Amino acid sequence: MLEDVKKVLDTVRPALQADGGDVELVEVTEDGVVKVKLVGACGHCPMSTMTLKMGIERTLKEKVPGVKEVISVQ
Repeated sequence: MLEDVKKVLDTVRPALQADGGDVELVEVTEDGVVKVKLVGACGHCPMSTMTLKMGIERTLKEKVPGVKEVISVQ
């Protein structure tokens, strides 16, 4: 699952980078929780929660079986 998550994040990354941000993969747990760190402009953007849940999490759930949730860590 880790490699699949990395591939999907690589498809999401250009949109984040276009706005001056990025996402770093921290961990994928055995129970399907993906831990990421939003960096750059995404790290302090007021819309970061929406980006995380409606963008990154939704895309990962659609494309990677077994992903249950995406959470942001510091």
